[in-house]
Amino acid sequence: MTEGRIVKVSGPLVIAEGMREANMFDVVRVGDKNLIGEIIEMHGDRASIQVYEETAGIGRGDRVVSTGAPLSVELGPGLMENIYDGIQRPLVAIKNAVGPNITRGIDLPALDREKKWYFEATAKRGDKIKGGDVYGIVKENEVVEHKIMAPPGTEGKIAELLSGYYTVTDTIGKLDTEQGEVPITMMQKWPVRKARPYKEKLPPNEPLITGQRNVDSMFPVAKGGTACIPGPFGSGKTVVQHQLAKWSDADFVIYIGCGERGNEMTDVLQEFPEIADPRTGSSLMKRTVLIANTSDMPVAAREASVYTGITIAEYLRDMGCSVALIADSTSRWAEALREMSGRLEEMPGEEGYPAYLTSRLAQFYERAGMVKCIGSDDRVGALTAIGAVSPPGGDISEPVSQATLRIVKVFWGLDSSLAYRRHFPAINWLNSYSLYKDRLAPWYEKNIAADWMEQITEAMRILSKEAELDEIVKLVGIDALSASDRLTLDVAQSVREDFLQQDAMSPDDSFCPPEKQHDLLGLILYFRDAASRAIENGADIEAISTLDVRERIGRAKSAPTADYKREYEAIKSEIDAELAAVGGGR
Repeated sequence: MTEGRIVKVSGPLVIAEGMREANMFDVVRVGDKNLIGEIIEMHGDRASIQVYEETAGIGRGDRVVSTGAPLSVELGPGLMENIYDGIQRPLVAIKNAVGPNITRGIDLPALDREKKWYFEATAKRGDKIKGGDVYGIVKENEVVEHKIMAPPGTEGKIAELLSGYYTVTDTIGKLDTEQGEVPITMMQKWPVRKARPYKEKLPPNEPLITGQRNVDSMFPVAKGGTACIPGPFGSGKTVVQHQLAKWSDADFVIYIGCGERGNEMTDVLQEFPEIADPRTGSSLMKRTVLIANTSDMPVAAREASVYTGITIAEYLRDMGCSVALIADSTSRWAEALREMSGRLEEMPGEEGYPAYLTSRLAQFYERAGMVKCIGSDDRVGALTAIGAVSPPGGDISEPVSQATLRIVKVFWGLDSSLAYRRHFPAINWLNSYSLYKDRLAPWYEKNIAADWMEQITEAMRILSKEAELDEIVKLVGIDALSASDRLTLDVAQSVREDFLQQDAMSPDDSFCPPEKQHDLLGLILYFRDAASRAIENGADIEAISTLDVRERIGRAKSAPTADYKREYEAIKSEIDAELAAVGGGR
């Protein structure tokens, strides 16, 4: 155990000497209150330490003790439904122990040491196991079956393994290894800054279904993919992220509140337990882990929170599951990097951010992916990383947004003008993109509809044409347009308001399955095709624009999912009848 003395304190940065035997990224205890810190730089026997708690009262000469271990997370039964801060301290347990305010230096284990879980052994004496192999199962709650896996790097033969009720630290068996006999427990630890290993990274070829039409149809993200949601204050980032967390077809959700306002995390804490999970019927919290690193915590703790979250996500991925990780927001994380870089007196890059900002972001996002998990079987797991970016004033030319866009494959650009018009999700269809669209097209065409991409391409063409026509309308007025162009504007409005706009409060529209998305867009295009024929047959565009059926098309998205097909067929019949009445016919 290395012990040094403080020579300088600068906010969350503490410099200590006499630390020659310590290593980079070792966790240290600072001062008499045993504040938690991490070594981020070494010069000879001087260590620069990032302290994850308020450093008031710490001064020169105070002791610093290295634990000799890197910042790690505890992984095992008890993760689900839990709320942690950025360094995996259990906030509910802390509240029960010391009250609503976190006492400095408090050190409670991340996983409950008292609770007993029923461990059901799936391996037997004499079985050879290696890192990643599943040797038991714990029913963590009515939704989650927690697979107990051998930690990476483990290899040996089971000498003993017992089913029964145990705590996460109890010895449930023994493993014969080349180094001798080692105990088997249900818990493992892993350093947060080190990616967990896997056999092979696979190409992402299956979409993460979110039930949000603007996402699934227009700008899909693959399971194991990366996406970002940049947008100014008030543009609906939190709305979009909550919808993704609620409805994504992932087995687990990791939600990281990285320096965001406390009221936003409060919304999550209040909403998620009340939401009926569409996959299971139970509370959404049953398969959710929250990292609540709010903005009133020290800036340095923000930096650790994304690593804590993604390490937990990798562990769940290793079970062969799909995990959605949502980080809100990476801008606050980058601000923590900027502050520590400034206090370390490093040469600043653009706008004061450190020169290594892009590489740190890349290290985070590259831990996403669809992989073959380690172990003897052929489990495949996926970790999808979705990061919000909060550029000042919505200017995405700033460094964090630009660095993120160079890394991720999906860009959901939020537009405050859409949000102010109450258009949610406020994803701007003209500047957003998904580089997974062509790769995912075969999946959609095989599993949803053969003309999926044809429909989506046509909808995007209509919206692009609308943008061109809007410029003409501003100059010469709508009366100067041809009947077909005016129809294009009407159809584009229907695509925007009846298809892309979605009501998060409606039980029938908050989640829209891909089949319904396809049929709804098909209904709008059916109206377009029928109206085009009517115009060719002499129908008046004014009469077509005021048809009663258009209002029914607008309400079609709220049709109950169970019987929407019958409703859509009835609307098509009504379209034909009303167009025939205004002189179009079929």
